[in-house]
Amino acid sequence: MAPGADALPPVSDQVGGALKAARRSRRLTLADIAERVGVTKGYLSKVERGLAAPSMAVLVRLCEVLEVPVGSLFDGGGAGSVVRADAYPQVSFGGTGLSEYLLTPSAEQRVQVLLSDIEPGGGSGDESYALPAEVSFVLVQRGLLHLTLPPEPGVELAVGDAMTFDPGRPHAFAAGPEGARVLWVMAPALPGRSDGGARAGAATPR
Repeated sequence: MAPGADALPPVSDQVGGALKAARRSRRLTLADIAERVGVTKGYLSKVERGLAAPSMAVLVRLCEVLEVPVGSLFDGGGAGSVVRADAYPQVSFGGTGLSEYLLTPSAEQRVQVLLSDIEPGGGSGDESYALPAEVSFVLVQRGLLHLTLPPEPGVELAVGDAMTFDPGRPHAFAAGPEGARVLWVMAPALPGRSDGGARAGAATPR
């Protein structure tokens, strides 16, 4: 059985630390990045210290500005071909009320599978975002998921409902009043540091 939303302690500030290191390596100030991303300096400082959870849209913009591959957020996931059911690596990719787990080895570049346990009302945030993958597949395992693909009306997915869509198109999602458990599949996997320059940093084209 997969870990529940409260089965593990909160995700560490590894992501914030990585963003801070990337900013410093480029000799940019908090004010420089905050202005380009469209957030306040104080808020960005909290993100870097692991005290604030950015929306997925903000996190994607941060990766773009800092030229940090989106998939590098998943670096350090379970190595090898088997990811055990009681040891899913927990990852952090922005949003609120989310516990997310990487089900594919971090070195796998052909496909990437994530499991999201979403609290009632939780999700990616109000702002839409896009990801550098060719296709996304979503399957609702529990609860209700509202997926928006502006400017079209949102789609409500209940238990057992599945959908395939273009992740390069701006989208957002939120769980219903009882929360949701959702399986996400992306192909190819989001670019990581090991992918080289061909795909790295292309954050604007789940």
